[in-house]
Amino acid sequence: MRLWTLIALVGHLLIACNALPAGADSFDLGFEHTRNYEKIGCNTYHYLLSKPSGTPKGTVVLLHGFPDLSFGWRYQIPYLTSIGYQVVAPDMLGYGRTNAPLSLRKYSLRSMSDDLVELIQRVAPNEQVILGGHDWGGAMVYRVALWHPDVFKGIFSVCTPYFPPVTEYVDLEDQIEAGITPTFGYQLQLRKPSTDLRLRGATKIRQMLTALYGGRTPDGEMGFDSYTGLIWDNLPDLGPSPLVPGQLMDYYVSEYLKNTVRGPLNWYRTAKINFYEELPLTQPGKSNFTMPGLYIGATQDTALPPEMSVGMEEYFEQGLTRGEVVSSHWALWQAAQNVSQIIGDWASTLP
Repeated sequence: MRLWTLIALVGHLLIACNALPAGADSFDLGFEHTRNYEKIGCNTYHYLLSKPSGTPKGTVVLLHGFPDLSFGWRYQIPYLTSIGYQVVAPDMLGYGRTNAPLSLRKYSLRSMSDDLVELIQRVAPNEQVILGGHDWGGAMVYRVALWHPDVFKGIFSVCTPYFPPVTEYVDLEDQIEAGITPTFGYQLQLRKPSTDLRLRGATKIRQMLTALYGGRTPDGEMGFDSYTGLIWDNLPDLGPSPLVPGQLMDYYVSEYLKNTVRGPLNWYRTAKINFYEELPLTQPGKSNFTMPGLYIGATQDTALPPEMSVGMEEYFEQGLTRGEVVSSHWALWQAAQNVSQIIGDWASTLP
């Protein structure tokens, strides 16, 4: 084992064993659920399972993004169970109580898609499920549905538009310089290995989460900008997040300390791996979806503005439904009722 790998592993174990705040495991999520674990290949996935009062009329699987957890769906989970669905919400690879492998290739969308389908088949065998995601979870929804179309009766994404596979690799830095994806500038910062080192420990993780969840300095300055990323000098002066206050933030910090941020940030480092693995999907017809889709845009999302979704309809052979909410990127919470209602109304149209 290489020395740097051994150091990273030892450091991870020390943090996982010694730095968790007391009482983290007793935090009330606010809805009925069980915590479950499945060993999928070399990875162990943790997921929340919530069931309706009667026989489920189907299963909905919810994938979170960065910097979130399965708990990010805390408003949608009880709503979906109230209308009769069984809900499965995993901590994605590298996050929370799911493990964080050292191999970067494990974080490719193809690899994680295969893991997810095995998890679904264990929880809901012989069933076509509804798959939804937000942020990176939304991006993964599209890839899972392309690789394993028979598993899903419908797919939806909150905020994240569909970017089809491409035949030519263009690095993100070149895309930004060309003006193709200027609002993805923050990803250049997040993919740097040095960012991991600057976000070690409870204080730094709390500052990161506060910045991404809307905290501001006493002068009203932000701690994060989608064009450049985290604004390091502002982080120590940020006030509480208006979206994830008090005990909710304590819970997020405690869950992130289990794995540190290395695993979550690895999702930003697999672009070239994803490109080569997805070349088969660039063949004619392979980039189209065989199940109905739903896209919910958030009007105030600066990282993923709804205009990025123009033209998505052409990839959905059974139709794409559109919804829109007045919200920033954190629509699952800021527009929770509207998001849940749109998902529920659309799901009711599926066979």
